[in-house]
Amino acid sequence: MKIVEGFDQAKKLLDRQAPKDLEYKQEPAVRQIINDVRQRGDNALFELTEKFDSAKLTTLEVNKAQIKAAYKKVDVKLVDAMKLAAERIGTFHQAQKERALPTYTHGKTGWLVRPLERVGVYAPGGTASYPSTVLMTAIPARVAGVKEVVLVTPPAKDGSIAPAILIAADIAGVNRIFSIGGAQAIAALAFGTESVPRVDKICGPGNIYVFLAKKLVYGVVGIDGLQGPSEVVVIADASADPDYCASDLLAQAEHGGLSSAILITDSGILADKVMLSIDEQLKQLSRQAIIKESLANNGMIVIVQNMVEAIELTNLYAPEHVLLLTKPNTNYDEQIVNAGCIIYGQQATVAMSDYVSGPSHTLPTEGTARFSSPLNVLDFLKITNVSSVGDALINLAGGAASTIARAEGLDAHARAIELRMKNVRKK
Repeated sequence: MKIVEGFDQAKKLLDRQAPKDLEYKQEPAVRQIINDVRQRGDNALFELTEKFDSAKLTTLEVNKAQIKAAYKKVDVKLVDAMKLAAERIGTFHQAQKERALPTYTHGKTGWLVRPLERVGVYAPGGTASYPSTVLMTAIPARVAGVKEVVLVTPPAKDGSIAPAILIAADIAGVNRIFSIGGAQAIAALAFGTESVPRVDKICGPGNIYVFLAKKLVYGVVGIDGLQGPSEVVVIADASADPDYCASDLLAQAEHGGLSSAILITDSGILADKVMLSIDEQLKQLSRQAIIKESLANNGMIVIVQNMVEAIELTNLYAPEHVLLLTKPNTNYDEQIVNAGCIIYGQQATVAMSDYVSGPSHTLPTEGTARFSSPLNVLDFLKITNVSSVGDALINLAGGAASTIARAEGLDAHARAIELRMKNVRKK
């Protein structure tokens, strides 16, 4: 884990606004998969699922009996936990919907706000399953009023879907579930196949193949964003508990070898204590190899002069999560303008926000928090402008519109307006 001392050195390392190489070596393969699914539909999905997931399927869609059976395979404590999480996620997003942009017309000109018809949700699977992703993505869509939510998730080698995923989908109100993953699942949702319906928007995180597939089908369908590896910036002062700091850095590193876990502090003493705590806590964790890889690749402790520098570096980095472990009654959350989610409070930890706080944990990563937002109700709503043109508007502004049209060399536009102006004058 890197130790960086001083603002200037840290700024060089945390500035993500420099030009990037936007080419990925996996992109040609992903493009080929998308074209294959587009041309051959279900047949391609069966073959690709066997090739990449080692699962030989006879049907793609999960039936109701399989969902019902899943409840018998999962501890009731987990089911209750997911129901509690779902309730909190629903309450949060219902409040958001009630305060979102309402339909508005004034003088018959304004806008209509309506939900999308059908949305696809991608839930990572295979070696690990993430039922929380299903809840965090499908529930905001249902609250927004989306009529049909379709879930895709990769099967295990025996063709099964993790029971917790199926239960989460049932709790969240998902309408249909398909045992497909990777780029082929994204292609199926974008273009439709004999079994999989075409959707209006695709949401949810995934690996590099899912990332690139979403990127390539954007425009054919909407996407929620291009989520990369998970990341956290912990801002801590001398009052912070070093064990708390270390626990959240480890939790973020646990996601994968490319995850970023960064501590920014104005206390060298705290930095030393956090390093010791990381070493001690790591011994008790099951994913040690992944955590060590992540901390070696992207782990960092930055020591600055003061909290002003810490906040400036955080805004520059624009992380997915910001965890504030500082003395009470500070207003640092108001000063942090580039972040997917800010977590603060006496017992603050990103893990609570990941599961049960209420906001969706599908967040902007890789610096995109500078210009994008977490997944929310507005992602599942669309606005249609409406404009009523009558005699009064023609009299008021027809001449101006005609003048602008002719200045742009669009005489057909101008003639369409002038024809109406002529007819209005005859009345």
